[in-house]
Amino acid sequence: MTENGDGRGGAADVDWDAEAGSFDEEPDHGLRDPEVRRAWAERLREWLPGRASDALDLGCGTGSLSLLAAEQGHRVTGVDLSPAMVELARAKLAGRDAVFLVGDAAAPPVGEQRFDVVLVRHVLWALPDAGPALRRWWGLLRPGGRLVLVEGVWGEAGIPAEVVTGLVEPLGGRVRVERLSGDSLLWGKDVDDERYVVVVRGD
Repeated sequence: MTENGDGRGGAADVDWDAEAGSFDEEPDHGLRDPEVRRAWAERLREWLPGRASDALDLGCGTGSLSLLAAEQGHRVTGVDLSPAMVELARAKLAGRDAVFLVGDAAAPPVGEQRFDVVLVRHVLWALPDAGPALRRWWGLLRPGGRLVLVEGVWGEAGIPAEVVTGLVEPLGGRVRVERLSGDSLLWGKDVDDERYVVVVRGD
């Protein structure tokens, strides 16, 4: 873990291809436990649009949240830097309305395509400079779209909620912070660190 100028940790030294095979073993990664899966599904229903929409899942990993979104009727595009993660996501969502691309979440390779929601879980903390990425993601939204940013602080790594809110406020949307640490079902265990979602809406 490396420290950035604003105290955030980076993850440039992690070999995500090597991590892919065991990634889903964490309860909140693989969502294999029915109660954990149900908890995330309920949160996504609150955070994502109520109607079928185009969702961009950045840093999608093995596609667990992408699958929940697709099951709720959304059309999903997932992006991850790791080809091994993308391969697992494609297999997990085979036959569904979903496309997965290998690419940098900070600069998604989606061309002129625009989305109703950009979903990002545990990516901001790993970026050396989150501000430009957030502006780029905001620009990928259609009018009335929303950013959903799930983040936290884990020991020496992570990014505090107040840092994220400070970064997104200049975007001009309505900002809401929801604390998630107290919901042990999301993580498959009790946690005492900082976990939260920041939702930024353009409507």
